[in-house]
Amino acid sequence: MSTQEEETWDDDENTIKFLVASDVHLGYAEKDAKRGHDSLVAFEEVLQIANKEKVDFLLLGGDLFHENKPSRKILHGCMALLRQYCMGDRPCQLEFLSDQSVNFGHSRFPYVNYEDPNLNIALPVFSIHGNHDDPAGSGNLCALDLLSAAGLINHFGRHPSLDKVEMSPILLQKGRTKLALYGLGSIRDERLHRMFVRKGVTMLRPRENQDEWVNILTFHQNRVKHGEKNYIPEQFLDSFLDLVVWGHEHDARGLERNDVQDFIVLQPGSTVATSLAEGETLPKKAFLVRVKPSRKMKFEAIPLQTVRQFYLKDIVLSDTTLNPGDPEVADKIAAFCQEKVEELLRKAEEEHTGNKRQPKEPLIRLKIEYSGGFPMFNTNRFAQIFTDRVANPRDIIQFYRKKVYDKKGNKGGGDADDIDMPLTLRREALDMARVEDLVKRFFAEAEQNGRMSLLTEKGMGEAVKEFVDKEEKDSIQELVKWQVEKMQKHLKDRKAADDKIDEEIQHFRQAYQQRADEEDEDIQIAFERSRSKRPADDDRSDIMDDDDDDGNHVDDLSDED
Repeated sequence: MSTQEEETWDDDENTIKFLVASDVHLGYAEKDAKRGHDSLVAFEEVLQIANKEKVDFLLLGGDLFHENKPSRKILHGCMALLRQYCMGDRPCQLEFLSDQSVNFGHSRFPYVNYEDPNLNIALPVFSIHGNHDDPAGSGNLCALDLLSAAGLINHFGRHPSLDKVEMSPILLQKGRTKLALYGLGSIRDERLHRMFVRKGVTMLRPRENQDEWVNILTFHQNRVKHGEKNYIPEQFLDSFLDLVVWGHEHDARGLERNDVQDFIVLQPGSTVATSLAEGETLPKKAFLVRVKPSRKMKFEAIPLQTVRQFYLKDIVLSDTTLNPGDPEVADKIAAFCQEKVEELLRKAEEEHTGNKRQPKEPLIRLKIEYSGGFPMFNTNRFAQIFTDRVANPRDIIQFYRKKVYDKKGNKGGGDADDIDMPLTLRREALDMARVEDLVKRFFAEAEQNGRMSLLTEKGMGEAVKEFVDKEEKDSIQELVKWQVEKMQKHLKDRKAADDKIDEEIQHFRQAYQQRADEEDEDIQIAFERSRSKRPADDDRSDIMDDDDDDGNHVDDLSDED
């Protein structure tokens, strides 16, 4: 960051100024009477900050929408806000230097919206897609493509190839300051990890005067390690980068320098809490970035004033004075927890920003570790006490027990065997984990006779994710049919005897899991077969279809993410 004097940053003619936000998740909990408008309110504040600061553009790091097929209400609300805050007579001073047909080649209108003679754009918005609002279905479209066709945003960073990614930057110039903006919309982490390992990811650089450009990558992948290949290590990224805007992770960690790669990572976090996890308790922010001709950057974190407050507290009952042998201990635990909630409510009142649009009712979560013989109390009765004072009365309490492992890492007896798994999965696990991770963990922890002998956990996880996130009702059935057909062909080619079939199936499954590319291809074939079975009038790519009637929404199963 710069050591120059403050007044030098006010040289508007040569300073590119932009605002960064990510993981807006429009539509999260939209049917909740209290929380239904939280995501739209936070997004409006981001747009208001951008206008107040007179930025040159707004950069979004993915997951603008929470659902792959947002409702009419949410889509309308988003478009209304973009029209209100992004259109106007204020001229855009950014000169677009790169080939727009390459940067926006996927679009029906392959050029930046502020150069469209039919539009008056005062605030350009550049956005990649995330894992929640990625292209899918007939036409391989997403909600961002609708906004792009309407001229409201500039959707960039689409790379449909399954084998390689070639990123051609958006080249912007203002006065003497030059900025190269790279984008990579969300790709399944395991696949992108393999691409990096096999040198299948390329970032093109300007042909001339490369040292004059500030290079920024907008990224939407796992930063935290969830498995051996289920994340993207920072050392995979090119060292010529100056700034990486890392979306997908919801905790607002802000600025962190990678001294090995010599770039700065900006993790803005989400603008709305989509889970009751610890990372969501960090203050929500947008980040103002200024860039000078000298390639120096200046950052300013701007706390959001309208975001609903969230407080989380861990309680270990064995560390309290409560006695598990007391016949009235359940009522005493409830009273103890009630007092803790009251303390957090007083804290929320003290820390309220005073903004009229910030809700009065905070989110509160008590994580109660009740090992050692302590009972649980009635959480429904407890919820009624705070119905009008807490935004999530039914989810305030989460009971869990400490897992016990032996020296070999296996689960031991005692409390570990008594873990209330349905409660854990229904609340915390579903808050923090991705669908495919939950499927993998379920089969990994299942007894031997409960594990799959033919299908793979990876394929089943992807099929369940397709069913949950994109409403592909035939995805699981088609994956099963495809893998069964493949196994039948293998057995036929091998001419396996009846007494050798189980052995051949096990051998084939183990070898199949080692051929990751082949499994990826098979999964995609199965999904295409699923999509081809839709009725002619059932076009899932038309996200204007209204899904509000049945009221059956599946809660967010991803890590935020």
